[in-house]
Order: sequence, then C-alpha cells, then structure tokens
Amino acid sequence: MNSNKRINLLVDLVKLALIILIACVLVSVIVLVVSDDPWTAISSFFLGPFTSLRRVGNIIEAASPLMFTALAVIIIFGSGQFSMIAEGSFFIGITGAMIVAIACKLPGGIHPAAAILFGGFCGALVALVPAFLKMKWNVSELVTSIMFNYVVQFFAIYMVSYHFREVSSSSLASLEFEKTSKLPVVLDGTRIHAGVVLGIVLCVLVWFFLYRTSLGTKLRITGDNPLFAKYTGLKVTGLMVAAQVIAGAIAGMGGGAELLGMYNRFKWTTTPGYGWTGIVVALLARSNPLLVPLAAAFIGYLNVGADIMARSSDVGREVVDIIQGVMMFLIAADALLKGWRQHLIVKAAKAEEKEAMQA
Repeated sequence: MNSNKRINLLVDLVKLALIILIACVLVSVIVLVVSDDPWTAISSFFLGPFTSLRRVGNIIEAASPLMFTALAVIIIFGSGQFSMIAEGSFFIGITGAMIVAIACKLPGGIHPAAAILFGGFCGALVALVPAFLKMKWNVSELVTSIMFNYVVQFFAIYMVSYHFREVSSSSLASLEFEKTSKLPVVLDGTRIHAGVVLGIVLCVLVWFFLYRTSLGTKLRITGDNPLFAKYTGLKVTGLMVAAQVIAGAIAGMGGGAELLGMYNRFKWTTTPGYGWTGIVVALLARSNPLLVPLAAAFIGYLNVGADIMARSSDVGREVVDIIQGVMMFLIAADALLKGWRQHLIVKAAKAEEKEAMQA
C-alpha cells in the first residue's frame, strides 16, 4: 500500500470515528434539552441495547436488511448513477417472496431459497425500468426511480389486498406463509436468522465482484469517469444498466430474506424505508462492501437504542432520524479534515523526496 493510500485510509477512519462521536454527542445534547430525566434516557439509549442477548440480537436483526440495500446503493453509486430504486426493489422483493411462500409447496431449505431468488428476480425487473428509460431516452434515473418506488408500493399493496389477503384479519395482512418457507434461526434466544449470514456473504461477494473481476473494474471506471470509459471502448450504457439490475437483484433478495426471517405474513401498508437508510449505511461504510456489516450494525444499534429510550423515557425515537440526517451531511462534507489530509500528503512527499536524495 503506497503512502497516499495509507493516508487516505487513515483520514477516512478518523473522519468516520469523528462522525460517530459527533452523532453520540448530538444525542446527548438533544436529550439534555428535551428530557425531564435525561440520565435515564441517555443510559437507555447507549447501554440499553447491550443489557440482554435478545437486545443484542435486535441490533443484528435491524442491520440485516440494511446490508442488502447498502450493497445495492454502493453498486449503483459506484457506476456513476444516482438511482434510488433500492427501496422499490426491496419492497417488490418482499412481495415476490410472499407469493412463493404462500402459493408454492416446496421442501424446507429449497422453499426459502426459491422465494428469496424470486424476490431478487422481481427486484432486478423493477430496477430495469429506470435503467431502460435512462438507456433509451436519457431520462434521469433519479426522478424515475423515486417515482417508480411509489408505483411498486401501491402494486404490492394491491397484490396483498386483492389476491393474498387474510380476510379474517382486521388489518391488512396476507395469508400465513407455509412453514417450510421460513428461514432458520441461527442463534437461540434471538431472532437472528439465516438471512443475516446471506447478507454478510453477499458483502464479501460484492467486494470480490467490484475489485477482483473485470466487470466490476469496468463499473468502477465508468463511475469514476464515464467520458474516459467511453473513449477507452467500454459500453458505458450497458454497464450502467447492468449495475442497476445487479443492485436491484441484491435489494430484492434482501426483501425476501427479511420477510422470511422475521415474519410469517406480509403486514406492511407502506415501504419500510430500508432503501433510504441503506444510503446512510453505504456512505458510512465509505462505499466499501467489507465495512457494510459494521456500518449497518451501528445504524441498527442507534435504532434499537432509540426504541428502548422511547419506551423508558420521555424522548421519542425520532431523534435517530435527526442523527442520520446530520451524519449524511458530515459524511458528504469533503472539506472535513481536508486540511489535515493535505498536510499528511505533503509531509509524506517531502519525506520520500529526502530519501531519494540521500539514496
């Protein structure tokens, strides 16, 4: 690893630690201002998630769907696009997995695998829509993906309401899934399911894909400089479409894994927002797939701590939304620690020049 890479890694790690510290301080300040019993609220937020195995499991459970959507965001953004289709792909993945879990009778093991793969296929189809519009008529993928997320949401609710609804339920809920479709729990005393393992495996596979395969390298070159990629003979449009389809498939698989690992019915009336939170996780992980599990676990920790704080104090869990917004601003702030980074680069260059002269 050359000196510039070491410096960039060091500055990025320090920047990440600083952002997390600022987030924790921000929580404390907000609680001190709004709460009548701030110490109870603060201890509930920071220490509550670690007071039992079940609560630690809740952190990992909350991180599971975020790993899939964050990987989708990393692939899309890494190819130079700003599609927000991860939310829609995740939700249609839930719907696709629901259909297989209810309508198909398959042996255990094969059943959840088939449902998750079908969810990934549905997610890829949804992601193909803004990709096709971008390729065919150069329509902004940002606009079409945001609008199409609502189409997906209402289509999924229509499918549940008119084709798979449990008519005896007083609220919107699907028929119960076949027992063979459930993902197994991997740690007794928690609800940590096999979908978590799948998410971690995909993080490794996506890293290998982006940094050890020719297609992944082409995607990153396209994202860094589309004009250069075009002049070197790369099929930029095709690569961008491929990136969105792959990302949609991963998000769709995440939806299927979340559904079959945590629920026995489809119960949503709106999209869960994991696609949007996945952007925060991807930014927090510095677009490195190997860091996604840690970033997702941190966001999961914030959410679990906020839930515990809301139940045990007079502070609402909305404080986490404020923190996530501030974190996005700080992560996107290129000027943060820019002076220190430049100082380290100049210092390293002078040291190398001095060594070269002495040699």
